[in-house]
Amino acid sequence: MIRRRLTYIEMWLRLVTFFLPVFGFGVGAYLRFAWGYIWAVPEGVDYKEYFTLLLFTTVVWAVVTDHYGMCRIDLVFLKGNAFWKALWVTCVTYIVVTASSFFYRSASYSRLFVVLSMIALFLLAALTHQVFGIVLSRLRQRGDYSTRILIVGADQFANRAAETLARGLVLPCTIAGYVRLPGQEPAVSSSPLIELDQVEELASESKIDDVVIALPPGQLGELPSVLGRLERLSVPVRAVLDLGQGVVIREALFDVGGVPMLDLRVTPSESAAYLVLKRAFDLLFAAIAIVLTAPLMVLIAILIRLASPGPVFFGQDRVGLNGRIFRMYKFRTMRVGDPDESDTRWTTEDDPRRTRLGTWLRRTNLDELPQFFNVLKGDMSIVGPRPERPHFVQNFMQNVAQYNTRHYLKVGITGWAQVNGWRGDTSIARRVEHDLYYLRNWSLFFDLRIVLLTIWRTLFVNKNAY
Repeated sequence: MIRRRLTYIEMWLRLVTFFLPVFGFGVGAYLRFAWGYIWAVPEGVDYKEYFTLLLFTTVVWAVVTDHYGMCRIDLVFLKGNAFWKALWVTCVTYIVVTASSFFYRSASYSRLFVVLSMIALFLLAALTHQVFGIVLSRLRQRGDYSTRILIVGADQFANRAAETLARGLVLPCTIAGYVRLPGQEPAVSSSPLIELDQVEELASESKIDDVVIALPPGQLGELPSVLGRLERLSVPVRAVLDLGQGVVIREALFDVGGVPMLDLRVTPSESAAYLVLKRAFDLLFAAIAIVLTAPLMVLIAILIRLASPGPVFFGQDRVGLNGRIFRMYKFRTMRVGDPDESDTRWTTEDDPRRTRLGTWLRRTNLDELPQFFNVLKGDMSIVGPRPERPHFVQNFMQNVAQYNTRHYLKVGITGWAQVNGWRGDTSIARRVEHDLYYLRNWSLFFDLRIVLLTIWRTLFVNKNAY
């Protein structure tokens, strides 16, 4: 959750910063070519050439801002530094652009416009950081985006890390509790203090967004055993590291308000591509699917009402991203019975609970159509590990290695395991194996491939659907 929220904030900061040259050029063009109160408005200006200059400036600006870390979220809270950083980045950008224009002799540009657009770009860059700082500070004061953190460690080192996180400027954090490791002398007085043996109870009792392991450098050798005890908590796990000055690991190490953290369980769900591209794909695909299948869903609803007494839709609790429970919806395919039975019993090939219409809906997968609404809501994705019932999740975590790892991604309507035939009453270990492969190799193109395979195998293969 910490990494995901940092990704969201930095993504918006980067997006706004990227488009600043457009606004800077707009201000410069208005003052030089349209205002007319101070400078005479020239005639016969070729605006196409200025558009070419804008494209080149935007590219240079993007490279320079990335090189000098202009879009780092911690820069937003460094008073004064953001001002000088914006000035330096703007000057470097315009030096490169001006120097390059000497080699482009087919066009000439107004020097006054260049100066005005440069000043406007600098002021906009500095203002952007100020606005982001104000917005994030107000969100913090209101308690929005608060992240509940479980600190693994209860000594002075863990206490200092927790205090820094709790008063951090970038993301508001709430300490949900401390886990005392064997042999540690507790040095914390606030929040619940639990033993390492009690961590498994939090898997179903507590809503924890992140686990942060705070071990002194001399105890880092205990990380593997500690990670093994935390396996049932299907949330991201971080480690607070004291690596000294000058240590920078771009991908795995990130900073939260002055506390360096190392990703120990890196998942695609916290990347910008997953957050933006996959969500956009899910929304677009689900919306189109609902529009195209709306007449069919209405017809199915009418047939269900006519075929047997009971509701049209069947709702059931399933385990989703980070182990959170959500309500998944399908068309009802069975006779109304005891909800506890459906929550703890597999559907078999000749299951007597099914209606005649329900058998056909299951074989054609049409009973899954209402799950597109779960996708729009954000509980599910089009592609991902199939969601399981909480009762079976608890059993599988005891008997199947790395089963809970599948909850590092959003669950889906279809998945890599399903298109390879591992659905229904089949091997859970093989299903997890395919889910882990999807986790390690996720990409938007992989999702598209799975969608196409799902359509093909639903129409022509469709094994184990009953």
